Amino acid sequence: MTTLPPTLRLTLVDTEDRLRIEMSGDLDYDHAELLLGEVTDQLAARPHLTDLHLHCAGVGAVDSMGLSVLLMIARRAGEAGVRLHLEDRSARLDRLLTTTGTLDYLTATAPTTTAANPHHTTPPPAASSKASAARPTRPDGTT
Repeated sequence: MTTLPPTLRLTLVDTEDRLRIEMSGDLDYDHAELLLGEVTDQLAARPHLTDLHLHCAGVGAVDSMGLSVLLMIARRAGEAGVRLHLEDRSARLDRLLTTTGTLDYLTATAPTTTAANPHHTTPPPAASSKASAARPTRPDGTT
């Protein structure tokens, strides 16, 4: 008996300036383009959109194509001045994002526009980090 591959279902819940897309199914090679197409259409049709919430609780498998689509969505949302929120991520999705080094990029606060000049963006505050030398060095720079 042949089983049909899982599909990706999208449910849109929207207000004037926010959009929530609830995903259910696999975000993979066969289905990721559906999400990208929907987000692209919504960004184009709604210039006053400020927040895009992707509800990930129902997401099953995510492959490299799914990850690529999430990165494209983040880039397109940023270009449109829309904040992206990945909500209710599973441990499996968080592990993928952490392993690939994309968790901070996809979950960082988006730049905001200033009231005086909406085309000027202010980047989010940088996370504080303490840099340390890979090896202890002497004052003259030698080890």
